[in-house]
Amino acid sequence: MDLSAISPALLLASLMIGATPLLLAALGELVVERAGVLNLGVEGMMILGAICGFAMAVETGSPPLGFLAGAVGGALLSLVFAVLTQIFLANQVATGLALTLFGLGLSSLLGQGYVGIKPPSTARLDLGPLSDIPLLGRAFFSHDWMVYLSLFLTLATWFFLSRTRAGLKLRAIGENHEAAHALGLHVVAIRFAAIAFGGAMAGLGGAYLSLVRVPQWTEGMTAGAGWIALAIVVFASWRPGRVLLGAYLFGGVTVLQLNLQAAGSALPVEYLSMSPYVVTILVLVLISARRSRGTAAPASLGKPFHAVS
Repeated sequence: MDLSAISPALLLASLMIGATPLLLAALGELVVERAGVLNLGVEGMMILGAICGFAMAVETGSPPLGFLAGAVGGALLSLVFAVLTQIFLANQVATGLALTLFGLGLSSLLGQGYVGIKPPSTARLDLGPLSDIPLLGRAFFSHDWMVYLSLFLTLATWFFLSRTRAGLKLRAIGENHEAAHALGLHVVAIRFAAIAFGGAMAGLGGAYLSLVRVPQWTEGMTAGAGWIALAIVVFASWRPGRVLLGAYLFGGVTVLQLNLQAAGSALPVEYLSMSPYVVTILVLVLISARRSRGTAAPASLGKPFHAVS
């Protein structure tokens, strides 16, 4: 194995690109779960966002419109989940799993005419002298605008949840929806908004996969990214800052195994390919083992809400 073939600058740059779709999806799911809703359909929303964004970008030649279409596609699919779970009080776990299966099937149908097509490239931001800094310039200051938008959204999510009245209401609903309803909060409406935001973020992450990370359309191209995003939320203890750390950790593992394959690692390719998922499982096991008394999860997470009055 020739480790000299791995460039540190390119490795760090690839890490940021690989972590971006996970970060976007995980931030959306974080907001959803802080509102007390467990949506396991992240994978389905990501894959639908991937094909919606890819198709729009190819048809219009505009990557920004592609990202917008990906967000809209994910949000629309999430509203199906919202109607079923918040109005008809369907089981959230079963509905989320059904949403994933539906998203995978629908994306396969919509993407039949886009296999083998190259999307328009997403331009990198010109950060001037910062891009010319040795090592750091290539690693951190030579990316497209979506990478930096994901970092901004991390800060914005933290500020919203921790420093705004609306964020306080959302967290109150996630902790005790009955008490929040008694205080006059519109539980269902706020959860609808949170679910739509989570779907839009997952769709945005999926669009980034198909327009930048790969870039191409392949059936099932999310390959478990939605499930890793769900695991990141648990890893982060439902905190935005830790979501950023978790996304870069798991994204780094994925990028590293690809670089090791390219460097001619003696390990079989199958072992390297499954390493991100093995690391995910191990981290979740370790987190569970350390929590002998409860978890940091919102108290009303996954519980149905039915307004009596």
